[in-house]
Amino acid sequence: MAIDLEALYIDLHRHPELSFQETRTAGIVTQKLAELGLAFEEGVGRTGVATSIPNGDGPVVWLRADMDGLPVEERTGLAYASTARGVDPAGQDVPVMHACGHDMHVTALLGALERLVATKDEWSGTVVAVFQPAEEYGAGAQAMIADGVLDRFPKPDIVLGQHLTPLPAGTIGVRSGTQMAASDGITVTLHGRGGHGSRPHATIDPVVMAAATVMRLQTIVSREVDPRDVAVVTVGSIHAGLKNNIIPAEAKLELSLRYPDEVARARVLEKVERIVRAEAAASGAEQHPEIVVDHSLPPTINDIDATARLTTAFDAAFGAGTVVDPGMFTGSEDVSWFAREAGVPLVYWFWGGVDPQKFADAIAGGTIERDIPTNHSPFFAPVLHPTIERGVDTLVVAAREFLAAS
Repeated sequence: MAIDLEALYIDLHRHPELSFQETRTAGIVTQKLAELGLAFEEGVGRTGVATSIPNGDGPVVWLRADMDGLPVEERTGLAYASTARGVDPAGQDVPVMHACGHDMHVTALLGALERLVATKDEWSGTVVAVFQPAEEYGAGAQAMIADGVLDRFPKPDIVLGQHLTPLPAGTIGVRSGTQMAASDGITVTLHGRGGHGSRPHATIDPVVMAAATVMRLQTIVSREVDPRDVAVVTVGSIHAGLKNNIIPAEAKLELSLRYPDEVARARVLEKVERIVRAEAAASGAEQHPEIVVDHSLPPTINDIDATARLTTAFDAAFGAGTVVDPGMFTGSEDVSWFAREAGVPLVYWFWGGVDPQKFADAIAGGTIERDIPTNHSPFFAPVLHPTIERGVDTLVVAAREFLAAS
């Protein structure tokens, strides 16, 4: 019986799970793999799943999909909107939503595997499918690698992957070279001296210190990076204090930094550290701030020759004009660790999930930022069709392009 991909997607969307907690999702994946007659290993890198389709001599092609949701409260109003809750690493109860399309990624990969199994007489080689946890933490790929996925499965000749994005449904976005930025997630702890809110002169206020630091950090991109270059410095969270009449002893900032290469990375990191330390000193802090890099992701770099070959294959399959150059995304991904560790080419592309007429109207009205929700938005909601079909088709076309014809 064929997989009902729409029902599968809706079920996954209703039941998102946080990073490294994707046990239900992994269970659904293994159930579908078993129905396809495929052997698999589960619990790879904690909650990951991997399977292979050996089919004679030929190249080894890896296909990857990520599985985790985000701590976002869904506001799409869909009949199948998520009402799920989860517990984050800090022990906080949080809403959970598939606000980045990973439910669609899993659906498309399972649909592609079903098609590849059904057409084994048309190709030869080996397909390895990786259902990866914890992409949102930038940790899942390395967890699977540390757990031996590159040794337990045939090593790739190429790694392929895709990501849903707010382009018109049916459109594919891909470019040679740097497709997505490198990034670092950083936690800064600013140390003050706590005390009573009525006696600020007897304290060193880390809240004021944090506020000054946040404002000064904004000058890195606006005043210290060449306008022709790409860099992002975002302070995504501030945590300080528990009551209005208590000046706390410390404040924590969580930063997300983005850049196209290692040279830019070194420059931005140096500026962040300089500003954090200088603002602490200016506030009279008696203890140096702590700056901890929680995770680092390399840039996602598409192999030039393989990308040109795949673009030609997409044009042939879907028609000229389907493939666009979306430019470099300042978002980041950990998929490239698989290709980097294996020493093989990577091609990573985007496919659209927005109603084409709605997208065209937003472009015409100059309201794209307001009317087209992006990844990580509580309103992110791809249209089901033709998004599902195009997601399956692109993976199949890509895999067949690098496998051998039988």
